Amino acid sequence: MDKKETERIVKEALSLGRNALVEPDAMEVLRLNSIPVPDFRVVKDVSAAIETAGEIGFPVVLKLVSPNLLHKSDVGGVAVGLKDSKELESRWAQMILDVADRSPSVMIEGFIIEKMAPKGLEVIVGGINDEQFGPVVMFGAGGVAAELIRDVSFRLAPIDRDTAFEMMSETKCFPLLTGYRGDTVKDLDAVSDVLMRLSAILEETDGLREIEINPLLVYDKGVLAVDARAVLG
Repeated sequence: MDKKETERIVKEALSLGRNALVEPDAMEVLRLNSIPVPDFRVVKDVSAAIETAGEIGFPVVLKLVSPNLLHKSDVGGVAVGLKDSKELESRWAQMILDVADRSPSVMIEGFIIEKMAPKGLEVIVGGINDEQFGPVVMFGAGGVAAELIRDVSFRLAPIDRDTAFEMMSETKCFPLLTGYRGDTVKDLDAVSDVLMRLSAILEETDGLREIEINPLLVYDKGVLAVDARAVLG
């Protein structure tokens, strides 16, 4: 764990009076702590976006960066699977119009250009520094319906690998990880690594109240965190 750099990112956001990290900073915290993330960069204008997408390689994801918006998809701030520069430019213009129409108070600091990840099994992992119990780690079914389904398991931090496996096995989505109806078995060790690393981040980072990866894409080999948020306090 890169504790020093993680704390620098959190302290800098707090010094600006923010109650959450912008997504690029949340993703950087994951990367600093050996949690795999896609190749991504932050840009300010559409010409830089097109140039960056060409360097990263299409298809790409376009995401809004804002300090006062945690759920970007609610206001049209996410576009996935953009195949070429023409589609990227079109969706860029449409995104600005959509955000202005749905949430005119949103502050736009830039845009993320992110390499489109291969399809994987979507799970949610995260944790919170609870006032009563201290750091608590979470695992469950992920994706856009995660809050609706609420198929989750919790443990007090710190957790070890055995505890991480117990958490996974307690959820209804666990059979999807272990080869449901002839599907391949997913990389449970990689998921447990992420849970243990999130546990350490929560325990060792002052000022971090909550962190969440949704979705964490799980593959036959490896995982990829494609969206992250972190609440400060």
